[in-house]
Amino acid sequence: MNKNPLECCLFFSANSLARIITRMGEEEFARVGMTPSYAFLLTLAVSRPGISQKELAAQLHMAPSTVSRFVDALVSKGLIAKETEGRNTYIHPTDNGLALQPSIEKAWRGLHDRYSAILGREQGDMLAELTAAACRKLQGGE
Repeated sequence: MNKNPLECCLFFSANSLARIITRMGEEEFARVGMTPSYAFLLTLAVSRPGISQKELAAQLHMAPSTVSRFVDALVSKGLIAKETEGRNTYIHPTDNGLALQPSIEKAWRGLHDRYSAILGREQGDMLAELTAAACRKLQGGE
């Protein structure tokens, strides 16, 4: 059997996986009316009311400018509120944002169930853990 030489490349494999899981995630979170990234930002705001925008960027592994755009979009939808103190901005969920959280959790479970049905629950969870560990190492954080 001829093995695809690109499958031995972490760059190629990681990007292929990212495209597939992104498509699956977008399909699951479409039921909530937002992308997974917006939903994860809102989830962080719900779990840590008053989280700083800087901390959101770190937790989401996104550029601060991207997080700023996401925050502004969620503020305009009435799902979060931001509070500025000096140079720092803090994010709080609104009642509407809190009310949406059960639907977000259902979409997140749906995504997990969907890829677990294909990969196997244990293998999917292990892949998530290994990927997160690899990200930390490659960023120099471990």
